[in-house]
Amino acid sequence: MVFESQHPLVKHKLTLLRNVMTEPKKFRELVRELAMLLCYEATADLGIEALTVDSPMGKAAGHTLTEKIGLIPILRAGLGMVEGIWEMMPSAEVWHIGLYRDEETLQPVSYYNKLPTIPTVQVCLVLDPMLATGGSAVATVDILKEWGAEKLKFVGILAAPEGIKALQTAHPDVPIYIAKIDLHLNDIGYIVPGLGDAGDRQFGTG
Repeated sequence: MVFESQHPLVKHKLTLLRNVMTEPKKFRELVRELAMLLCYEATADLGIEALTVDSPMGKAAGHTLTEKIGLIPILRAGLGMVEGIWEMMPSAEVWHIGLYRDEETLQPVSYYNKLPTIPTVQVCLVLDPMLATGGSAVATVDILKEWGAEKLKFVGILAAPEGIKALQTAHPDVPIYIAKIDLHLNDIGYIVPGLGDAGDRQFGTG
């Protein structure tokens, strides 16, 4: 399933993020804020159990999470999404997977993977601002499933229909949470209208 956010704050911040005049510092802030908002939507079905605590005025019935969360940013652009989600879930574990896109074949090439031997979390959130061709997302989910992860979700900012189709075809059980579905990919695999290279714009290397 694909969940395209309809939240007014997401729409507002995404517009600022697209703007070619937005400088790297502000761009990073917007990525962090959008990640936080999208995480709120992506985690609405987390498991909880009842818990009673002592408030200053007496016993209070409440809840606690029963599932441990893992954040898996696809390097390097996915790094910018970690901080915002970590603010909401400071106990989440973070595991990095490094992939880059071969500019000739547009296929993902793996260069870094430091996952532990066996899964230590129940829910994995794959983080990447751009779901373009879908190659990196598919490769990352492949790695996580081979690792033994069972409950996975993709959280991104922009997606092209081509990327959505690729991820859904390869992994129909992985829901996609996105701020906006754009029109298409251009001939070099960039999302249109998109926002350019999310990694370059975050790190000032474009």
